[in-house]
Amino acid sequence: MDDSSQEGASLPPDQLLRIYTKMRDKLEQLEVTTSKLEKDMKLVKAALLDHCKANGVESIKTQYGSAFRTVRTTYSTADWENFHKFVLEYQAPYLLEKRLHQGAMKEFLADNPELVPPGLNSSSEYTITIKRK
Repeated sequence: MDDSSQEGASLPPDQLLRIYTKMRDKLEQLEVTTSKLEKDMKLVKAALLDHCKANGVESIKTQYGSAFRTVRTTYSTADWENFHKFVLEYQAPYLLEKRLHQGAMKEFLADNPELVPPGLNSSSEYTITIKRK
């Protein structure tokens, strides 16, 4: 099948389900292969980091490519309640990412149908779930 949903619409449902399940199986195989490759790549990266550390270098250049050792810092909090108070106290909402927790928003709206946060957008669409026989 190609990108055209019109062509798929002309096939009977049993054929569409057969095609879909075969495609899903193939995708699952690819995901397993990709996962294995990603794990192996992490091992290679770890070995390159060890080489840089052991040799006191920040980069490696070979005929196959280059590798650069850099520092990446990530931040998280173990105390959301106090972190939230900190954000409010110092007026620092920019410390948070702009996205909504989908499940919490759905629950809030269900519990408070009369309250709709300003600027809230929502969209709904039908989806289809396919299960193997």
